[in-house]
Amino acid sequence: MYLNKKFEDLTISDDFLFGIIMRNPKYCKPFLETILNVRISRIEYPEGQKNINLSLDAKSIRLDIYVADHANTVYNIEMQNGLHRNLPKRTRYYQGMLDLDQMDKGMDYTQLKRSFVIFVCTFDPFHMGRHLYTFENRCVEDTSLSLGDATQKIFLNTKGIFDDVRPELKRLLNFIDGKQPEDAFTQKLSEAVESAKRNEKWRLDYMNLQMAYDEKYQEGLEAGMTESAKRMLSAGKYADTEISEITGLSLEQIQQLKESSIKAPSSVS
Repeated sequence: MYLNKKFEDLTISDDFLFGIIMRNPKYCKPFLETILNVRISRIEYPEGQKNINLSLDAKSIRLDIYVADHANTVYNIEMQNGLHRNLPKRTRYYQGMLDLDQMDKGMDYTQLKRSFVIFVCTFDPFHMGRHLYTFENRCVEDTSLSLGDATQKIFLNTKGIFDDVRPELKRLLNFIDGKQPEDAFTQKLSEAVESAKRNEKWRLDYMNLQMAYDEKYQEGLEAGMTESAKRMLSAGKYADTEISEITGLSLEQIQQLKESSIKAPSSVS
C-alpha cells in the first residue's frame, strides 16, 4: 500500500489514483484495448461499482476496476505494487468472486460471461523477464486442448526486459513504471493524473482512507500486543514490568488482563 505517500506524490501506479482514472471509460476502454489488442465498442460499469469501494474488510473484495463490454465480457483490472507471494491464488479468488457476482444476479452457470482478471505489476511476478504472462486452463496431457471455460488471467510486468509485446503496450507499461509519456494515449493519461491530483474531493477521500487504514493498523497492533502479553502471563515467567516493556502495554492494561483471566473460568461455569 502507498499510505506513506502524500496525495500530490501519487502516480498512476498507485491503485487509488489508478482506480479514479479508470472509472472514466475515455481512459479505461483504450487501456483495455492496448493490453488485449482488441477493439471494444463500449464499456459499462456494473451497478454497485459506480463508486470506488473504500471497504477495509479484508474478507470482502475491493475491485480496483470492474467493467463489462458490448461482447458479453467482464474485466477486472488490479494495480499491484508490492511483491505478493500469493498472486496466483489471488487471481483465483478474484475470478471466483466475479463468477459469484454474476450468479447472485440470477444467472445460470451456462450464462457466465467471458472474463479477464488483469494484474498490472510494477515488478516481475514470475522472474522471467517478460512484459506479459497470460494463463488459461488447458489439459495437462495435451496442452493444445483448452478447457474452454472462457477465463483468462493476465499479469503485466512494467519491468520486462524482452521485446515481447507490441510497441503501444510497451509505451503504456513504461509510463506506468514512471517514464515520461511516449505517445498520445500516455500523454492523456499523464494529464488525467495531474487533473485528478488537483481534485480536492479525491484528496479528502485519500486522507480519509489513510486515517482509516492507520486506525485499522493500530487496532491490529494493539491486538497483537495483547495476545503476546496474555501468553507471557500464562507462562508465569515474567514480571509485569517486563511484559510492559516488551509489549508496550501499560501496567494498568496488564493488570486488567490478569483480572480478566481470573474471572474467565467462573464466567464459563
